[in-house]
Amino acid sequence: MSQEKKIYFVSDVHLGAPALSNNREREKLFAAWLDSIKDDAEALYLMGDIFDFWFEYRKVVPRGFTRILGRLADMSDQGITIHFFAGNHDLWLFDYLPKEIGLTLHRNEYITEIRGKKFYLAHGDGLDPDDKGYLFLKKIFNNTRLQWIFARLHPNFAFHLAHQWSKSSRLSKINRKEEFKVKNESMYKFANNYLEKEWIDYFIFGHRHRMVNLEMRENSKFILLGDWITHFSYGIFDGKEFVLQQFNSKHEIDL
Repeated sequence: MSQEKKIYFVSDVHLGAPALSNNREREKLFAAWLDSIKDDAEALYLMGDIFDFWFEYRKVVPRGFTRILGRLADMSDQGITIHFFAGNHDLWLFDYLPKEIGLTLHRNEYITEIRGKKFYLAHGDGLDPDDKGYLFLKKIFNNTRLQWIFARLHPNFAFHLAHQWSKSSRLSKINRKEEFKVKNESMYKFANNYLEKEWIDYFIFGHRHRMVNLEMRENSKFILLGDWITHFSYGIFDGKEFVLQQFNSKHEIDL
């Protein structure tokens, strides 16, 4: 593994979100970021909710995103390893992108070692065992019978339903202030409890649209990657340390 290459992490781009009015501009900016990292990237981890909605019929895939899909294909072709984590918005991604781009799809958490450090990687939703309502909803959406029924709907109607659902999501309220205490977060509690049974150097999550780079215990870090709605943020691991940055910003974000 080349020590000069870097590992990149990004989440919650929400391409095509009907609740947002600047989708074209955000897509172009994300494409520019992909262009900026392709020469020194060894691997790219797309940590969920890259698309605001995604569903693959057997012969039909969502319209749009050609700038992003083309760049990801080019990166894969030049030998960059790409991992895609299904988030709560794009969990109905099946075999199209793995076959067309050559990326690796993850539906659950992924524990791996990168340059001697142990990483726990997940989108981050569904880690709170007390959130019974969300866990039940997630179970429904992962039901293959429901997916089969949804696939019977005409794409125009099916995508209309999905976009109406998305408009009512918290994306439409993303700029509203809300109290955020990281140590009260279910993902933080999950990570802290996990350390009791197994050591992890880096817990990396998306989902919460917040930027956090916090030391939990000595040399164990808890990372929230932010988003591409208000932060335009991403993570970099160079083999020695993990930093959060914002695109077009030259300084590191220390939160």
